[in-house]
Amino acid sequence: MQYQRIHIIGGPGSGKTYISQRLQGITNLTAFDLDEIFWDQSQYTYIRASEESRAEKLNLILSNEKWIIEGVYYKWLDVSFKNADIIVILNPPLIKRQWRILKRFLIRKFFLGEYQKETFKDFTELWRWNRKFDDDNMVRISEFISQHKEKIVYCSSYKEVVGALNA
Repeated sequence: MQYQRIHIIGGPGSGKTYISQRLQGITNLTAFDLDEIFWDQSQYTYIRASEESRAEKLNLILSNEKWIIEGVYYKWLDVSFKNADIIVILNPPLIKRQWRILKRFLIRKFFLGEYQKETFKDFTELWRWNRKFDDDNMVRISEFISQHKEKIVYCSSYKEVVGALNA
């Protein structure tokens, strides 16, 4: 695998975290979840971290020679897209993403206590946002990263991502 800096972006439930963790297991790259930068990890509920804190943490990650960065965010990540060797856009079908969001909510709510508290209201807002993600956010993401089009690959599964990385 010739890629040393991989940026994975996609909607909620697209498999970003799952895929980055699996890639970390088969490469010598460290995976970083942008949720851990965007949200204040010292809080029990979802509260945004300051822009200064996000920039500082992102720069620390980018100072490494090798990384996998994954998340749904894009507006504050231009430097990450510039430094990436490849940008993977995950685009599985909406129904699959919705199922994963529901499954993740139920598992976190009833079986895993170490995550930030996600309320039913948080879940329904994420569910609704994800329904319009492809026609709204993904369009803006695509425009934002279009200057890096030679690095972009579209995938809908882990198998496709591995294929793209080995191409």
